[in-house]
Amino acid sequence: MGTVISLSLPAGALSGTPRERVLDNATAAVGRVFAGLDRTFSLYRPQSEASRMARGEVTLRGASAAMRARYADAAGWRLLTGGTFTPERPDGVPDLSGIIKGYALRQAGAALGGLQLEDWCLNAGGDVLVCGSPGSGAPWQAGIVHPQDRRRLVSGFSLGGSARFAALATSGTAERGDHIWTAGAGRSEFCQVSVAAADIVAADVLATAIVAGGRTMLDRATDCWDVEVLAVLRSGDLLGTPGFRA
Repeated sequence: MGTVISLSLPAGALSGTPRERVLDNATAAVGRVFAGLDRTFSLYRPQSEASRMARGEVTLRGASAAMRARYADAAGWRLLTGGTFTPERPDGVPDLSGIIKGYALRQAGAALGGLQLEDWCLNAGGDVLVCGSPGSGAPWQAGIVHPQDRRRLVSGFSLGGSARFAALATSGTAERGDHIWTAGAGRSEFCQVSVAAADIVAADVLATAIVAGGRTMLDRATDCWDVEVLAVLRSGDLLGTPGFRA
């Protein structure tokens, strides 16, 4: 998926069982989820199903059930966001990059739950999903890198534990430059948007949609979903909902 995946487990999660076995099983479970989805959906792999669809070698009608299901998910989000989030590029080529990382995190979290792990933190290229606590019931602390100065954090957010949300996703230009298609002409007024939500797919999709749709989509997201949003304008100014301001 063109990024780094990391898994953090608190020391308490490793008690009672040989530590190496817990770590090996957990990393293997996460690795299987991401590797499997990457083989199907990655546009970095020339022989993936997604790449073959982009070249016109496979149609959506003839695609795998997994591809059609994720496309249906993305098409549903297109309706919910008023067309700001789409499962296609401007040239009509299917591209599910805006949803598949969040879906992979959700599936990886389910895999960790299947191993009876209750406390963990997953980070996929800056999108974070947590469960439980790093210790003593306290929430995990996620930092948000400033898009104009990678040495600084623009904000932080508490996840899991006693906190309200378990997921935080960030979209923008810090990692890969301008790669999000905007709803209007020119570049987005936001260079980075972070969304905290209960569900990582919702957080991931809405972060991308707000970058694409600007303030109109920001207002729609905060009106229609239970989320917190922090948007960085290209001037460096911030727009934040009360959860981030606090």
